[in-house]
Amino acid sequence: MIAFVTGPVAALAPTTAVIEVGGVGMAVQCTPNTLSGLRLGQEARLHTSLVVREDSLTLYGFADDDERQVFELLQTASGVGPRLAQAMLAVHTPDALRVAVASGDEKALTAVPGIGKKGAQKLLLELKDRLGAPLGTSAGAPAATGTPPWRDQLHAALVGLGYAAREADEAVTAVTPQAEAAGGDPQIGVLLKTALQTLNRTR
Repeated sequence: MIAFVTGPVAALAPTTAVIEVGGVGMAVQCTPNTLSGLRLGQEARLHTSLVVREDSLTLYGFADDDERQVFELLQTASGVGPRLAQAMLAVHTPDALRVAVASGDEKALTAVPGIGKKGAQKLLLELKDRLGAPLGTSAGAPAATGTPPWRDQLHAALVGLGYAAREADEAVTAVTPQAEAAGGDPQIGVLLKTALQTLNRTR
């Protein structure tokens, strides 16, 4: 088990960070929120979870240990693999997930790409006694009206990848029609790829 990795950030991509550890580049799968806190060349510490498969070893990284623990707890529910667990944490904070499960908020879970109505109902039942009580007091509060959560997440991810705030603003504006076409709950990873393509064309 690799509990965490520490070292300078060698590279950043839409879903991955490469952390240099003892001369070795460790590729770590991260959510946009985690990536947004990293800067190229700067020292970083990511709490990690190693997922072992017959044909692969994949390291998932998180900003703090609570997020890592929730990532692992989510996978104890049937039908939830590491990618879906990561998608849930890309949309919601650990405490927001705790609040959603504790209150039976089906809509919050269906906001995650890959989770339908029946899947959300099943997850609410299975996770009810596993995630524990919320650690904070306001984590489950709805996002402020006016600015959809995806806009802040996407903007933070772009700035984390080294783009200027102005460039990030322009890219977010460019993908807004695509996001709105997705019904207000777009997949951040998809939007990030489109935004990066837009930025590459303008440079």
